Amino acid sequence: MSTSSAPSSRRPAPFDSARRATFVAPRTHRSRPSRRVRRRRLAVAAVAATGVVALAAGLMGVFPSVSGSSLPSLPSVLPGTAFSPSADDGFIGDGAGVDLADDDLPAIARLDPELLAAMRAAEADAAGDGIRFQVTGGWRSAAYQQWLLDTRIAEVGEETARAYVATPEQSRHVNGDAVDIGPVDAQYWLISYGSDYGICQTYANEPWHFELATEPGRACPDMRTDATG
Repeated sequence: MSTSSAPSSRRPAPFDSARRATFVAPRTHRSRPSRRVRRRRLAVAAVAATGVVALAAGLMGVFPSVSGSSLPSLPSVLPGTAFSPSADDGFIGDGAGVDLADDDLPAIARLDPELLAAMRAAEADAAGDGIRFQVTGGWRSAAYQQWLLDTRIAEVGEETARAYVATPEQSRHVNGDAVDIGPVDAQYWLISYGSDYGICQTYANEPWHFELATEPGRACPDMRTDATG
């Protein structure tokens, strides 16, 4: 999948907040709105998007972090287990402030190079709209992914946990093919404009989870319902 194509200057129509959980950015032939208009739209949509993240966290039986960037962080050690995820496993601590330039961290360095390049190109353009990306999840070791799944199952039950946490065999994070981004305004920017770079939200219930899933400038594929899909 090539990421060399220059991003389109076209921008999708204003976001319908009622469709937030299953939104796929439409492609139109409208001229690009002014920066002031884009920022206003992003701010309004971010408020609506926060409600979706809160609902997702509520289904998991916990409250989201202040940023609303993803489901709440997990404890560094699950009681009764010997495994403790570290930076070598791709662990990113709550509030760590990790960004896409942190090549010294395995969570970033072991991402697929094409995904990382596309995300960095998108980040550079988002900065012009006053948006900053924060990485809340990147590459993960299989052991870390299994720990995440086991921990969620212990907390909220198997059915709910599996809707949000894939097995190591199914997880795109383990292959370095997925990245979790916050806060909410950055998520909305990527949902709106990410397809210009080939980047798509791929799970309808996870507005923070993005993958390289289309050719730059083309529409994103239909989203999977959740991590079991």
